[in-house]
Amino acid sequence: MGAKKIVNPEKDFVPPSFTIKELRDCVPKHCFQRDTLRSFSYVAYDLCGVAFLALCANHINMLPPLLRVPAWVFYWIAQGVVCTGIWVIAHECGHGGFSANKTINNVTGWVLHSALMVPYYSWRHTHSQHHKNTNNMNRDEVFVPRTKSYRGMQGKPSTPAWETESVFEDSPLYHLGKLIGQSVLGWPLYLYQNSSGPKYSRGASHFNPQSVLFRPDQFWQIVMSDIGLLLTASVLAYATWCFSAATVFFYYGMPYLMVNFWLVTITYLQHTDAAVPHYADDQWDFIRGALCTIDRDYGWILNTCLHHIQDTHVAHHLFSQMPHYHAVEATKHIKKKLGKYYHYDDTNVLVSLYHNYKHCHFVEDTGSILFYRNTSVPKSGVTY
Repeated sequence: MGAKKIVNPEKDFVPPSFTIKELRDCVPKHCFQRDTLRSFSYVAYDLCGVAFLALCANHINMLPPLLRVPAWVFYWIAQGVVCTGIWVIAHECGHGGFSANKTINNVTGWVLHSALMVPYYSWRHTHSQHHKNTNNMNRDEVFVPRTKSYRGMQGKPSTPAWETESVFEDSPLYHLGKLIGQSVLGWPLYLYQNSSGPKYSRGASHFNPQSVLFRPDQFWQIVMSDIGLLLTASVLAYATWCFSAATVFFYYGMPYLMVNFWLVTITYLQHTDAAVPHYADDQWDFIRGALCTIDRDYGWILNTCLHHIQDTHVAHHLFSQMPHYHAVEATKHIKKKLGKYYHYDDTNVLVSLYHNYKHCHFVEDTGSILFYRNTSVPKSGVTY
């Protein structure tokens, strides 16, 4: 399936004017109810999946030599997907959507995220700012678009990202190489130096309790996040000593890299698209930012394993404490209410990832409602 053809989203664009109350009122009340036992059943489901796949991997060396490499690749991909599902559950804990009990949320989230080498409290604080400031050019925390001048592209064309019939200076291999780098290194670079964040915090570390990312009263929570990572690192070091570095890399390291890929891909595609704008402060409000989100259908298997984080993300941004197991139902009602302001795309995830990375390069330096641009030359000859 090729990339979706987008009709000019900028023509006669009027920002949405819904209130949070009218959107909440369109969703059945039971969708906001959190069931701790049901939430833990998904944790058990995912952990059983991890154990089953690890047990299967333990028998790979019994296969004929020609089948071992594809078997390991399958294990890495499958285990990466299942572990991303665990990441999503911990993410739900960070929002308070796992349980009505704050302690259960934080303990569960800290354990699950620490096991995946994610600093739970550190990420929770910056992710909260992302939700409060989604697609705000000055205050959002992730995948904030770079401006044309920042990219050093003054004097070059400013072709709208929705204009797909255009010619690029760079080769497809160049875009693919950059995309692979983002997919593999994007998550650790975000944690270490907030690489895709806003100007004020670029270079700030999620591991430093005195970072500009955090308030002074959050100091010890950041320390707790670091302790969780040290405990996991100690377990991995002990496993390396007991078995081998190769064993730990095959069973844990490669699935960890796959989790990184899914985290970056899901987040990037949720808020990066030719069809959705970014707002300057004078035009931004919470609802407008939350609706700059795209629900993407990855297919039944991935949607289920990832707990619908990617195909119910509009609902999640509107009501972040809503548990994932109610989000599918809620999305049906929200979609009906939003009409043309509901964004959805069922293009193959890898096709969407490459297409958006190729076309969504920068936004203009001035303006209150900004859509993505690139420096390609339209085949029609029209210049922008």
